[in-house]
Amino acid sequence: MNYKKSNQIIGLVLNATPGYSETFFISKIKGLQQSGYKVILFVNKEDKGFNLCEVKKSYNIYKGNPFLFFINFIFMFFKLIWYPKRIARFIKLEMKNGNSKNEIIKHIYLNAHILTCNLNWIHFGFAILAIGKEHVAKSIKAKMAISFRGYDINVYPLKHNDSYKLLWKRVDKVHSISQYLIEKAYKLGMSQETEYAIITPAVNIKELPKLENNSSNSLKIITIARFNWIKGLDVAISAMKLLKENAIDFEYHIIGDGNQAEIERYKYQVLQLNLEKQVIFHGKLRHSQSFDILKTGNMYIQPSLNEGFCNAVLEAQAMGLLCIVSDGGALPENVIHGETGWVFSKGNHHKLAELILKVNLLSIHEKEGFSKRAIARVNEKFTVEQQVEQFVKFYD
Repeated sequence: MNYKKSNQIIGLVLNATPGYSETFFISKIKGLQQSGYKVILFVNKEDKGFNLCEVKKSYNIYKGNPFLFFINFIFMFFKLIWYPKRIARFIKLEMKNGNSKNEIIKHIYLNAHILTCNLNWIHFGFAILAIGKEHVAKSIKAKMAISFRGYDINVYPLKHNDSYKLLWKRVDKVHSISQYLIEKAYKLGMSQETEYAIITPAVNIKELPKLENNSSNSLKIITIARFNWIKGLDVAISAMKLLKENAIDFEYHIIGDGNQAEIERYKYQVLQLNLEKQVIFHGKLRHSQSFDILKTGNMYIQPSLNEGFCNAVLEAQAMGLLCIVSDGGALPENVIHGETGWVFSKGNHHKLAELILKVNLLSIHEKEGFSKRAIARVNEKFTVEQQVEQFVKFYD
């Protein structure tokens, strides 16, 4: 790819340095660097082995150790005195917002590692990370961007009313992984005038394994999801009961984890429905281990009540698995019903079971047609190279 060169500095704010499997951020950083951007990563937790770009860690809180906190505070203070104008701007903005002296001091401490940097853009990798940092960009005279993902819009605002009220006023540009999340953000108070770009998750096609030829008549269904009510796993398990009643020979593999209460909840449901031999829990697996299971399957289902987009569905399509998803959130943007897969009404286990039975009865030729169309669409619209190009345009 030929990128337009840039001298801009992008500050990317994450909770922690991205792991090897977090391809979204890894590919973004590499792509921006190849395009001439300098990237600085601001985090709360740092993996010393991460060396992809410069990393600046926030100052430790040292709860329970006031002496170390005091030493850290003094060290921070002597760094900040070299930037009196931007600190004054930050305090003025905080006061104008009605924040107390204690809140202002807290926000200065938590944002000191950013306030001392010269940036063109400060981009919060998740919207919730911008809370308490809304005035940083304006204080250092940078532009402010935020990214939306499912949790930011679908879950967090349910527990924290008006949590983004100040953020909507300060943000310059929004990155969303789906149109659905943009529409929902409007309902949460984001201005219709706010500039945004839809940049979906992407797939590194070259790293995906090929499907193994499953010659048996047994149906192997797979779902990757964390154990949470919003993922609709109870709906999928109930659908499996209907498959068993229809004398279908199948296995349902669930990859993912959660707290103990959620794990027990789904295992109890399986026990109650007498599905112990059909439903297999794998727990949390590494990316490569998940692929080892996916490549032996022939159907992928995502029964979520809401999704921001869903990487797992995208990868399943790219591998050629037959995909059935709910109409929850942005999933209909991910899978095109009747073309690259199938969409059912969220929460309706009867409809899910009906679709699984219908798809299972398709001819080999018809199944291959869906697989090929799904793979072609991912290659056309959802590659890492395209994602990087879109981010370069985002900052230009």
